[in-house]
Amino acid sequence: MRSLTRLLQVVVVLTVAAMCLLFVLENSQKVALSFLGFASPEWPISAVVLLALLLGLAVGPLIGWFIAIRGRRRLRRAAIRQKAGI
Repeated sequence: MRSLTRLLQVVVVLTVAAMCLLFVLENSQKVALSFLGFASPEWPISAVVLLALLLGLAVGPLIGWFIAIRGRRRLRRAAIRQKAGI
């Protein structure tokens, strides 16, 4: 059973890697992004999309972490108020 799971994991990882490789090879056209008057150098579309993905993967958990901290602070304040009888 363990070897079947390992084989399935390897197949999934190789499939994802092959899809990424095909994506990069098929999207090699150069684009320049401009935002608020700033222009980037020309990069392949695949690089821009992959950078946006990585940025989203980094920023998403940070936003979730900040929201969780804010929720914990609210719970603590509510508990303190309840103990104080406010």
